[in-house]
Amino acid sequence: MTSLIHEFLKPGINKGLFYGGRFQKPHTSAVIEVLNPATAEAFTTVPNATVSDVKAAVTSARSAFGGWSELDPLDRSRHLHAFAHVLRSNMSSLALLETTITGRSIREMNAQMARIPEWLEYFASIAIGLEGESNVVKGGYVTVTHYEPLGPVALLTPWNHPILILVKKLAAALAAGNTCVIKPSELAPVSPLVLAALATEAGLPDGVVNVITGGPATGAALCAADDIHYIDLTGGTSTGRKVASLAGERLIRTTMELGGKTPVIICEDADIEAAVAGTLFAAFVASGQTCVSGARFLVHDKIYDSFVEGIAERTEQITIGDPMDKTTQMGPLISQKSKDRCLRMIAQAKVDGAKMIAGAGPLNLHNDFYNGFYIRPTVFKDVETHHELFLEEVFGPVVSVTRFYSDHEAVEMANTGTFGLGVSIWSRDIARAHRLSLKVRGGVVWLNDHHRNDPRSVWGGVRDSGFGKENGWDALRAYLTKKSVIVRTAAGHDDWFKGVGRYG
Repeated sequence: MTSLIHEFLKPGINKGLFYGGRFQKPHTSAVIEVLNPATAEAFTTVPNATVSDVKAAVTSARSAFGGWSELDPLDRSRHLHAFAHVLRSNMSSLALLETTITGRSIREMNAQMARIPEWLEYFASIAIGLEGESNVVKGGYVTVTHYEPLGPVALLTPWNHPILILVKKLAAALAAGNTCVIKPSELAPVSPLVLAALATEAGLPDGVVNVITGGPATGAALCAADDIHYIDLTGGTSTGRKVASLAGERLIRTTMELGGKTPVIICEDADIEAAVAGTLFAAFVASGQTCVSGARFLVHDKIYDSFVEGIAERTEQITIGDPMDKTTQMGPLISQKSKDRCLRMIAQAKVDGAKMIAGAGPLNLHNDFYNGFYIRPTVFKDVETHHELFLEEVFGPVVSVTRFYSDHEAVEMANTGTFGLGVSIWSRDIARAHRLSLKVRGGVVWLNDHHRNDPRSVWGGVRDSGFGKENGWDALRAYLTKKSVIVRTAAGHDDWFKGVGRYG
């Protein structure tokens, strides 16, 4: 399969959609152009799938559902472990593909790719241990419960972590016995197609993993498809509202991981060196393009100047350039639109009176990358709570630093706005940090660290950051429905209309 990945690494390759265990010719000649963000040049195209294409992929998922869902969990587990092995065997090539499409540095992608098979192995393992219950209840009855998969499900995935976020969803959905139709972001749709082909190589039955590519209309058609029984979305909050509306019309369940504006609280007793290093990672890994990027630093007055000095110095030292160069620490943004948003918010922060302490210098890029979607990592201090930069998600490497004087004020600042996904708190007093964690709004809180993820650590947000959970038993059960079977064990029989027996 490495040869297939290398084929996709060549510019201009368009093998169509993937469903039914093979690449398929779409019902349209319309395509979406995929750019290399490091150069802003066209890299390849993918089909802009039609309603007919969506229907074909969903039909394929339905055809495979019976056989896949009826497998014993042990047999499904073996399939998923084989899939994990295939991913490990193709790890370096997948990292190259991800870097080409997203602009993420190859150093980052190699590190991230090494963790991804763990999600398949984890869910393959815990699904074996999913057991129902039985209870003896009043009146001579036994209730027996067991779990059933839902059917074909829709996975809508983003461009910032095309394989990682997809596998997080896919592993739980498949382990539960569902079949999947994946609609990746039109900005980074290539690696999900390859991943589906790898699943087939690993021995998963045809039609269990299917991928359609396209824009918003394709996604809407998938969400509205009659035979889709669950929608799992990672994306922006505005997209989440639209998908929730479509799901609500059909009364199907959803999980949504949406936007964020992650606060980082740094107390006066924090280890400054550790806090600077950790928050640098929080702010600028993936060029600041994650939903839990450390976006607003809330720093106690007693250490404010020291922290500002440290974060400014370290930010200016970040190496920007060719994402394929192993010495590059930060690559480009995903698109010109993202770059323009960052530049506009930088300009507005200056108008608002915030002080830029890092990011003003030239990029000094090699000519090959002059037109790429690069922006220097940028830090503003003295940002106030009513400033746009404090309130609005940037989704890029532009962060704010704001002073606080008490824990109460820090919590109020952290809870300002409508998001509630990630939070991190830095303090040597772990009891204090834990008390703060109970008062801040967020689905994931790190103490003296940031952005750590594991298949066993439940992940999800509240309010405008979405609902439902990824990872852990919560994610597996979300892809299942629990059925109750009631068995009469009492002797004889009831005849209500002859006055024999009881009601209820």
